[in-house]
Amino acid sequence: MHDRTHTSKRMIGETPPEFRSTDRDPRIDVCRGIALWWIFLDHIPNNVGSWLTLRSYGFCDAAEIFMFISGMTCALAYGRTRQRDGWRGMIGRSLRRGWDIYAALLLLTLACAVLVYIAGSDRLADESNTRVLFERPGATLAHAAILQYRPVNADVLPVFVIFHVLFAPLLWLLLRAPNVTLGLSLLLYALVHLFGWRVPAWPGGVWFFNPLAWQLLVVLGAWYVVEGKKIRGWVTSRSALAVSVLLLALSLVLALGQHIKPLVPQALTDLLFPLDKSNLSPLRLLHFLALAIVASWLVPQGWRGLSTPMLRGARRCGENSLPIYCLGVLLTLICQFDLFDVSNRLSMQIALSLGGVLMMIVAAALLNALSAKRKPAEDTVDREMPRIARTGSLLVQN
Repeated sequence: MHDRTHTSKRMIGETPPEFRSTDRDPRIDVCRGIALWWIFLDHIPNNVGSWLTLRSYGFCDAAEIFMFISGMTCALAYGRTRQRDGWRGMIGRSLRRGWDIYAALLLLTLACAVLVYIAGSDRLADESNTRVLFERPGATLAHAAILQYRPVNADVLPVFVIFHVLFAPLLWLLLRAPNVTLGLSLLLYALVHLFGWRVPAWPGGVWFFNPLAWQLLVVLGAWYVVEGKKIRGWVTSRSALAVSVLLLALSLVLALGQHIKPLVPQALTDLLFPLDKSNLSPLRLLHFLALAIVASWLVPQGWRGLSTPMLRGARRCGENSLPIYCLGVLLTLICQFDLFDVSNRLSMQIALSLGGVLMMIVAAALLNALSAKRKPAEDTVDREMPRIARTGSLLVQN
């Protein structure tokens, strides 16, 4: 049973209780880390490891998890910064984070080009969308600088650049009119599907992750942090769980029906699949929401399983999401080198999948270790500054 306690209504503009807490829910980083593993496994073509990911058993995949959790973490991090340093400090932090992602995208583009050049594969140049970078480097880098070009599998990074840069006005709206803000986000999502609004890319086509549609998951994650306590009683209800389980079971049958032909009529699977990922198909959205409700039941706060070695590794990856995501993109390219011939060797697919995930965990552990070494030095400086200031004032007085 889930206890339901009465909570007083939060006033407009009042700081949500989540912003006042300094505790970091480990479930957020664990989910984000697992999503990073799944993204890596799904990006390797014809990889048997993708059968371990969400994509094979329903309508949505790890991208929806990553976007929603990013909205939650942005609301928590920037909300606490706003409370501590004010709006100016919060805007500065969001712009710096947007710049970090922008710089990572440009460096990742160059790194992908170097790997493709080392591989010397025309097929890999075409599949990674880097051939144009070799043929027209000046124009390609110029368009990369304005977020209109990126190599394959880096499509999500320009979307995050925009979301971080614009998160300050979003948070301002959420703190004052959370439900209206969510309603406007839903309206924009509906208009995208109604009128087909897209963002152009270069040298041809559109952004794979249409930010006009995917903004809904980011806004939904941030809204849940700001306003979620009002609906948590419904989310944790048995009726919501029953509906969610039913939807997940239906999506499982339909997804498996693509591979097990007698399971579902061919006409039905042809009608539903492939789902529109670029514009966040409504079925993908519903499947994710159902998954989130079931996950909240299966993994309650303080669950002991989060301390297992595998989930500790996922948590480390989630805590370093940007560098680990970029590493996953590079590892995907390495797995596609003709030398390995991944598509024809089952043993090599398994080895590369396990090896890639282990490399991501090791890299995240090293990043955490480096970060832990820097923090004591920063803390020492913070402790010394008041003493130095007091000493300086005494010298002035004397």
